[in-house]
Amino acid sequence: MLRRAAPSAATALLRRALSTTPRTRSPAAATAVASSSAVNSILLRSLKEHYLEVCKMTPPPKISPPKPYTIVKGALDQSSGPVLRRSFGEAGEEISISVARLANIMPPGADSDSDDSDGAGGASESISQLFLHVDISRPESGKSLQFLCGLYPDAVGIHSVCLRSKTAASGAVAVAAATKGGGEYQGRIFQELDEKVRDAFHFYIEARGINEKLFPFLQAWLYVKDHRNLMRWFKSVGAAVSEPKPE
Repeated sequence: MLRRAAPSAATALLRRALSTTPRTRSPAAATAVASSSAVNSILLRSLKEHYLEVCKMTPPPKISPPKPYTIVKGALDQSSGPVLRRSFGEAGEEISISVARLANIMPPGADSDSDDSDGAGGASESISQLFLHVDISRPESGKSLQFLCGLYPDAVGIHSVCLRSKTAASGAVAVAAATKGGGEYQGRIFQELDEKVRDAFHFYIEARGINEKLFPFLQAWLYVKDHRNLMRWFKSVGAAVSEPKPE
C-alpha cells in the first residue's frame, strides 16, 4: 500500500494563505457594481426631490362630516374599511360608509349616471367622482343591505344593491368582490329594475343621509389619505433601494 508523504510546514502555510486571500473582482464585475450604484443614486435623488415636493403640497381645509355621521377612529391608517358611521331610526340601524376614487374602480364610461358622454378619464374626473360602499344593517339581523354608489358634488347614483352576510368582506374588498361578481345571488342588475323600484331605493338611502352633502368631506379625506400613502411609498421605496451601510 502506497502512503502519501505528509505535507511540509511550508506547504501547509501556503494552502492556508491561498484559502484566506480574497479573490479580486474582474474589471467587468467592478464596472457593473459601480454602474448599479450610480443608477441607485439617481433614483434615490429623484425620490427625495419628489418627496420634498409632496411635503410642500397644501392640504385642503379641515372639513367635518355632516351630522350625525362620525369618523371611524384610525380609518386614515387602514388600507381599507369604513370611513364614516352613524345609527338611524328606532330600530337602531347601523350605517357605515367606505370610499374610493371612482376612476380606480369603474372603467371610463361605465358610470351610467354620469352626464359625461366622452368617457374620458383624468385627474379632474377622479377628484370629482367618488365611489361609495354603503352597509346598512340592524343589530339583530345577520344580513346587511349593501349599496355601491357613485357620489358627485351635486348628486348620488346607485350602481348596485345586494343583501349579504355581515361576516362577508366589507370596504374595498367588498367593492372588488361585487364588481367581479360570483358568490351568492346578488339580485338583478340595478338598471334592469323597474324605475319606481330604483327611485324607491334612492329615497331609501337619501333618507339615511347618503347624498351629495357627504362629498366635500369624503373628497378632502381621500386627498389626505392619498397624500399620506404617497409619502409613505416614497420612504418605503427609498429604503428598499438604499444600499446597506457597512457594519
